[in-house]
Amino acid sequence: MISRFVRRQRKQTRRQPAYLIIAAFAALIAAGDPADARGARSERSVESVQSRIAGEPMMAVVSLQDQRITVYDANGWILRAPVSSGQRGRETPAGIFSVIQKEAEHYSNLYDDAYMPHMQRITWSGIALHGGPLPGYAASHGCVRMPFDFAARLFEDTRIGLRVIVAPTDVAPIEIAHPALLQPKPGAIASAAARRAEADEAAAKADQARRAAAKAYRESTQASMPVRVADNLKRRAETQLAAAEAALGSAASPEAKEQAERTKAQAVTRVAELQEQWTAAKAELQPKLDAVAAAREAALAAENARIAAVDAARQAAHELEPVSVLISRKTQRLYVRRAFEPILDSPVTIQDPDRPIGTHVFTAMEPTDGGNGIRWSVVSLESSHPHGGAAEPHDPARGHRAREVEPKKTEPASAMAALDRIVIPQDVLDRIAGITPRSSLIITDEGLSSETSKGTEFVVLMSGEPQGGIKMRRRAPASEYPYARARDRQLFWGRPFAGPFSTW
Repeated sequence: MISRFVRRQRKQTRRQPAYLIIAAFAALIAAGDPADARGARSERSVESVQSRIAGEPMMAVVSLQDQRITVYDANGWILRAPVSSGQRGRETPAGIFSVIQKEAEHYSNLYDDAYMPHMQRITWSGIALHGGPLPGYAASHGCVRMPFDFAARLFEDTRIGLRVIVAPTDVAPIEIAHPALLQPKPGAIASAAARRAEADEAAAKADQARRAAAKAYRESTQASMPVRVADNLKRRAETQLAAAEAALGSAASPEAKEQAERTKAQAVTRVAELQEQWTAAKAELQPKLDAVAAAREAALAAENARIAAVDAARQAAHELEPVSVLISRKTQRLYVRRAFEPILDSPVTIQDPDRPIGTHVFTAMEPTDGGNGIRWSVVSLESSHPHGGAAEPHDPARGHRAREVEPKKTEPASAMAALDRIVIPQDVLDRIAGITPRSSLIITDEGLSSETSKGTEFVVLMSGEPQGGIKMRRRAPASEYPYARARDRQLFWGRPFAGPFSTW
């Protein structure tokens, strides 16, 4: 999804010499500075899966505790890299986000026009993933800095709508099956393909009808030429006849009168001949005119049929777009969004509603059974202080050590228990569109963050975790984000947005 946003246009050329000087200076001092040396090594700490061909990224998990980002496709992790998240007081908020804007060349309007290449925004208030220096510990103003080369690669591989989970700890998705997990609507893929074929056929017929109408018009134009010629000649002959009649009336001598009578007779004959020619040409033209009218009506009907078929195909394709469902224990409601737009808000029953349910992100990974089923994974977010104590301060050395170990796979028991407690009314289930890959179900104790608005997926912030990086940012009202559809964005969904965003 190729950005569709109104951007500030910059000239990179004036900055490049300065960047080269800074980079050279940094390389010199890195040799004697352990923190800078760690930053230099960060580019070499990037890992990619070697045992298989990587698929398209489905989600990214940022571990605040271990200062690492791991990117997953439908079959497991594909990319890993160290990061630098928000420093104390400006902490990157833990929670559930998605990529809502991409900009390859971005400059901060808060922090001295700082260069933030390959920016992938996850909140309109200014939290994003981008390339930046990595000192080996949390040091940003709230964003997630990544190694420059890794940020560029990730930018190229991802689409708008990519799920981004910022976790207090390092967790990994695990496959899960449960009767409560939503399934595709039977035949939805085949129906969409059929609608697309019908639209293509209707477009071909409309094009054929337009060509037939154009041909009929050309033929009628050619047939009208003899009519216009005969009509002009007949008018000229009638003028000559009128002149001959006038001359006859004014003739004073027998010779002049005789001459006028001969001229009049010739004019009468000529008018009669031209009248016959005009009548014959008109008779030949009329079927052509009738054919033009019929062809135009047929072209109009074919165009209307094309429009209807395209609308039906678009709607069928829209129903194959990922759908996101969020169930909040805090509000006791179920919310549904698609393509960054709300489509449903309904009460839901959560058994034992006073007991915590946790925060779980279920993701539809890939179709099974010929498209009639779908494979799900889940990531369950754990607090950085599970026993109710204060969040542990970040240990600068921990991030380096943690990158040497595998992320902890989600234990399915708590996620299964959460699904067991959810009761969705049948009429609500009927209104939820069929599930397709990249669709998601979020079950959480939390309510929706105010960051959930126009042009976003669901945004959920984990209470009890530091949120300094987002509390410091002023979020403009949703009304300040007008649509500016231009969409070279490949949707995941994509949202055409432009506006005065507060950035970092």
